[in-house]
Amino acid sequence: MDGDLRAGDIGGEAVFGSGAAALNYDEHVLAGILTYPIAIFLLAALDVHLGFPIETTFVAMSLGYVFYVIGSDLPDIDHPEALIHRVIKPFVAVAVGISAFKNLGLVFTLTPYPIINLSLAWFGAAIAAVVGWNLFRVLMPDHRGVVHSSVFAAVYALLAFAIVRFGFEAAPGEALFIALASFLGYNLHLLLDRGGNLFR
Repeated sequence: MDGDLRAGDIGGEAVFGSGAAALNYDEHVLAGILTYPIAIFLLAALDVHLGFPIETTFVAMSLGYVFYVIGSDLPDIDHPEALIHRVIKPFVAVAVGISAFKNLGLVFTLTPYPIINLSLAWFGAAIAAVVGWNLFRVLMPDHRGVVHSSVFAAVYALLAFAIVRFGFEAAPGEALFIALASFLGYNLHLLLDRGGNLFR
């Protein structure tokens, strides 16, 4: 390594001093893209041979692919130089700001002028977003700590289930398929971190 750390290239001896080089962002995501057919096979086998109540519809398999591939790099969210960390942190901050505005901004009346009140409410939301940004950084555990575990894979799967079931109103069987695909994608990352260099 020439001393420059690329976005997402968070593994290897030069960064962590470990004996084995870890996969970088591209390798984790490409592994997710290429191994999804194996996940489809496993999930279809659960459906056909064990009677799991999952549905392999086009929508379920498509969203499953998205969550699977995101999951293949998501454990690196705990590393501040990882691309996934740097992409998700602004979304978390903005979500905190929007939530603050939704819950507080509509009742914000410091002046008799609605336009000024609206601007002040969004200023308060922006302050909340900055707090969210910093809390994301402070509360994130150490790299390869608790986030690099199957427990968090289950948390990710439950979150994926809730998003598609209640946010997108997917059928329960479709949501279960997507949750299981999410779980497998997340665990793929953990497996690859233990297994070494797949694409080098």
